[in-house]
Amino acid sequence: MSEPEFHEVAIADRIATVTMNRPPVNAQNRRMREELIEIFDALSDDDGVGVVILRSSTRAFSAGADIRERTGIAARRGDYVRHNRLAREYFYAVSDCEKPVIAAVNGPAIGAGFALMLACDIMIAADDAWFQMPEVDVGLAGGTAFIMQHFSKSRCSAMYFTGRRYPASELYRLGVIEAVVPKDALLDEAMTYAREIAAKSPLAVQAAKRAFGTTAEMPLRDAYRYEQSLTVALSRTDDAQEAQRAFVEKRAPVFKGK
Repeated sequence: MSEPEFHEVAIADRIATVTMNRPPVNAQNRRMREELIEIFDALSDDDGVGVVILRSSTRAFSAGADIRERTGIAARRGDYVRHNRLAREYFYAVSDCEKPVIAAVNGPAIGAGFALMLACDIMIAADDAWFQMPEVDVGLAGGTAFIMQHFSKSRCSAMYFTGRRYPASELYRLGVIEAVVPKDALLDEAMTYAREIAAKSPLAVQAAKRAFGTTAEMPLRDAYRYEQSLTVALSRTDDAQEAQRAFVEKRAPVFKGK
């Protein structure tokens, strides 16, 4: 993996922390998106990583797409096609990551920044976080599919057509995000969740994430059958046997990812 310009990656105790760093507000340009895709693809393949935290070092989680860059799109044939492909894969690199991804959100998450948060598995916000989909305000209309997974039809429509800002407390009330904590406690809270996940069988955790992503659009009977097939495969692993022995013996399991 090449040295990133707009991200910092730290790995310790099977936890990878990916920090976005494109001041002042992590506006997403082409290079930033290319980097994040490369980073998350590498983390998916890293057996030394069990969980990922995505956070920001700036005053915003992400203010969304870099509008200044967007004004130059379509100068040549195919520009928009390439731009849209990169934007799609940017979000899917996170949602399809083989490891669970925890968003630690401070400040605003706007437009594509909001969608980036929603692509994560677990979302934790600081009490100064707020969220907005102002696409209509800049003459655009993308991102409805992301918010419709998490909000009612009426709330999605109001959020999108008005461009209103919603505080973290409202998303917590609706059950969209897992927790709201003081800004100074944000990373510690994310780390608490990450440590719990990293201590579990990596095979079981990855299978569970695969189940969430695969069964979302399946009929219930087919979805449950698929989950059962994952469980059968897991039951034959050394980790599953170790987990069950540890449970009976009332001790902490020692997993090897086999």
